[in-house]
Amino acid sequence: MFKRLALGAALVGAFVALAPAMASAHGPSRQKVTETIEINAAPDKVWAVIGNFQDMGWHPAFEKTEGKGGNDVNATRTLTLKGGAKIEEKLVKYNKDDKSLSYEITAVDVKVVPVSNYASTISVKDAGGKSTVEWKGAFYRGYVNNDPPPELSDEAAVKAITGVYKDGLAALKKKLEGG
Repeated sequence: MFKRLALGAALVGAFVALAPAMASAHGPSRQKVTETIEINAAPDKVWAVIGNFQDMGWHPAFEKTEGKGGNDVNATRTLTLKGGAKIEEKLVKYNKDDKSLSYEITAVDVKVVPVSNYASTISVKDAGGKSTVEWKGAFYRGYVNNDPPPELSDEAAVKAITGVYKDGLAALKKKLEGG
């Protein structure tokens, strides 16, 4: 009986001693970015531009969008960036009444967008005759192990996605307000 208690106490002691090392070796944590913009246009007008999953022509980073499946769940699209790099995405949720769509990146070179396991939602809300567009995403950094190189770190991932969202929303505002 005393041997079992001693063994149990030794195991608890070993676990407590290793807990700090285990906590620091957990790998990357999920990052989140949310950007919003107010656009002086009716929500239906804004949704008419961003509500088509097959067309990202409003975003200045993308040269071409090709896809299949329209706005049906599991529809796919390939975004070609200026310079030729490609991002493959899949639509996971589409709600035209709520003016919201959610998608995931299914394939991208982390040298192009330094993220993994990326999911995002873009939505339009009525703001008293104007629109509030919210673009939010959650993802892991491009390097999923510990000690990432700077270009694949949490900071690099957040900076890249923040830039994509801000540039896209600014271009959307300009397109809808500027004629």
